[in-house]
Amino acid sequence: MTETLNVLPAVTPGQRQAILSAPRTSEEHRRLMSDLPAMNVLQLGGTGTSDQLQAQLTVAAWNVERCLFPEDTAAHLNQIAPDIVLLSEVDHGMARTAQRHTTEEMASALGMVYAFGVEFHELDLGGPTERAYCTSDFNECGWHGNAILSSVPFERTALIRLDDHGHWFAAETGAADPDQPRVGGRMAIAAVVPTAEGSICVVSTHLESNADAAHRHRQFELLLQGVDKFAPGVPTLIGGDLNTGNHIPPDFDWRQETLFKLAETHGYSWDFTAPGATTRPSLITPHPERTMKLDWIAGRDLIPVESGILSSNSAVGTPLSDHDCVWSTLRILDDNQS
Repeated sequence: MTETLNVLPAVTPGQRQAILSAPRTSEEHRRLMSDLPAMNVLQLGGTGTSDQLQAQLTVAAWNVERCLFPEDTAAHLNQIAPDIVLLSEVDHGMARTAQRHTTEEMASALGMVYAFGVEFHELDLGGPTERAYCTSDFNECGWHGNAILSSVPFERTALIRLDDHGHWFAAETGAADPDQPRVGGRMAIAAVVPTAEGSICVVSTHLESNADAAHRHRQFELLLQGVDKFAPGVPTLIGGDLNTGNHIPPDFDWRQETLFKLAETHGYSWDFTAPGATTRPSLITPHPERTMKLDWIAGRDLIPVESGILSSNSAVGTPLSDHDCVWSTLRILDDNQS
């Protein structure tokens, strides 16, 4: 398990200066990561509505693209009434989202507990479309990451790091972006929750966009290993933005990803994901280069009952994200069905 806190320790002015002046190498990035306590813990909070989930439950996975509108985003989910929400790209203390703890506000609106983990410590305000939403010229915290929301308390939680080499930081990776300075890397949060038929493990993850299929294969392999270590033998559902098809020219086709077969060899099924693309133009990404299928749900020792894709366009037509929400209703596979 991972250490949990009620409040994440802030990056001090001295630590920020050390990041800005550090050599852009993988070795230095690993040292910086170890020196930032918030990169190695999970923040827990919120209040649930019951003690255990029913044997049949609904899980939503949604990349909310910073979460510009936490209350509206939470209200939008009421259409599918999820018991568990797997979030990626949520801000905490970022100027572009009014310094709000977007996970905490969504959890409060939905009556859920939450686990939030830091993917990146952002050192700047974001791109031009993001800066248009900035309410100040600094980030109070600069945290950007993943979260799990649950209507029942967690039994245990874990942060699973999928890389530490500074893919967006170290010059040697060839992927560092001077317009998006950040420390951190892709990760997942795993949580075990109680149901009427026993515990299940749910996982929120976000794989690398600025890399090829082989890179994401390695990340997903680390994820599967981490889940097996954290919750061996527990029925598991993994959901999130897997960035499938990115950096695979010329067609950018998700079918060329090898992580799907990898998951199947570990007993997972992709039948929990509805067919169809999951990206669209948004306020932050008004002119995407293409429409893609990036968001997925996979399950092991669980039975898919129904699945779908919830448009991210609100009732008044506002795009809440550049990703639509994927969701699945499922139940636990009992011994007689195995």
